[in-house]
Amino acid sequence: MAMQREYGKEQPYLSAGPFKIRIPFVHYKFEWADYIQGLLMCAVCLGAIPMLQDSLGMPFEVAIAVVVLNGILYCVHVLLGDPVVPGWVTPAIPLLMLYVADFPQGPERIQALIAFEITLGLLALILGATGLGKKIVSIVPNAMQSGIILGAGIAAVNMIFVKGARFDNFPISIVICIGLGFYLLFSNHFKSIRNNNKFLKTISNLGILPIIVLAIIIGPLVGETQWPQIQWGFTKPDFGTLWREWTFWAVGFPPAQMFIKAVPMVFSAYIVLFGDMIQSQALLEDSAKFRPDEKIDYNPNRSHIIFGLRNIIMSIIGPDITMCGPLWAAMQVVVCERYKHGREAMDSINGGAGSFRFGTLTGYFLLPIVSLVKPILGIALASTMLIQGFVSVRVGVMKARTFNDLGIAGVMASVVATRGAAWGLVTGIVLCLLIQLGNKPEMDIVIFDEEKAKIAD
Repeated sequence: MAMQREYGKEQPYLSAGPFKIRIPFVHYKFEWADYIQGLLMCAVCLGAIPMLQDSLGMPFEVAIAVVVLNGILYCVHVLLGDPVVPGWVTPAIPLLMLYVADFPQGPERIQALIAFEITLGLLALILGATGLGKKIVSIVPNAMQSGIILGAGIAAVNMIFVKGARFDNFPISIVICIGLGFYLLFSNHFKSIRNNNKFLKTISNLGILPIIVLAIIIGPLVGETQWPQIQWGFTKPDFGTLWREWTFWAVGFPPAQMFIKAVPMVFSAYIVLFGDMIQSQALLEDSAKFRPDEKIDYNPNRSHIIFGLRNIIMSIIGPDITMCGPLWAAMQVVVCERYKHGREAMDSINGGAGSFRFGTLTGYFLLPIVSLVKPILGIALASTMLIQGFVSVRVGVMKARTFNDLGIAGVMASVVATRGAAWGLVTGIVLCLLIQLGNKPEMDIVIFDEEKAKIAD
């Protein structure tokens, strides 16, 4: 029986420095509805497997071992007091894949990924411990923030459509599935009809799961994938091979120059991470308006420390191309929406977020689920990247504050997507110095905001 919360108070916890330890069934009620949804949505997380196979050459069983280890660390957020559904650093994945591709596949590429993850984790840990995170990002010009996010969007689309990539393998399936995805997620027509239909509202709350279900059916029908061969039992992640062949005690600790070379990529990923934390805070603050019975404590510094530690740990036990981020935005929205329905629907936001991630972790071990989605993981990856590309371009454009910002961002984004984060950052700095220095952009901001408002309408 979970401890009861007084009206308007925080959910019970054990204090441990910056952390607030909450154990399921003890400090929060387990939410079975969110757990079941997590079981199904683990299929999205399994989309990391083809990325690991493509970038690092990992066998399937080794790649799923990385997914499982990451899944265990997902549960740490709510355990330590961060009431969110954590996820990948999705917009930065295409940039990281481009970055590691500059190194030969094998030990050198693994070392490059390890150096990047350690550096990103240390940066987050230091900024979280000192409270400097917000100040660091606030000095980065909007033009450069826009350019990084736009570049990530272009890279995401490019990695699917470049010759010989996923689109050439599953053209019909990708077109149909991404068409449904764009309609369900972004269409004004669907938004106008879903609120009046319980079934459509449920479909909307499932994120990209309907795309995965459609891919399982469409892929075999058009001859682009095999029908899934459902297997019963449990998966067998190959932790032994992972630790013998894919970690730094097998390939050697990265040399100093790899840590230096990783800095621009780390900076680019951190810009994305910071945006996720802003979004986390906004979603939780919005939810709190509907639930005066619970005081929600979201601390960006604590979040920094947790995902910083996750990245450092994963760099040691299972280098991961998806990185360890502070938010799975789509599923945080779903959990928050159910939370808004009242205490009878979800007792605590901690219970919803924590139970969901326990659900995805369980799903990784269930062979029927894994074998069901295994043939269409390439289609799921393509759909994820194209949706991310759409969102990144939209967010990147809206991040610009003036027409000059947008021009700088466009050039910078092209360089980021084609030559990597280091060249892109240098381009952004030079263009900002040449174009922005001494400018008084107040009038440009007013005009540009008016134009953006017209687009938003």
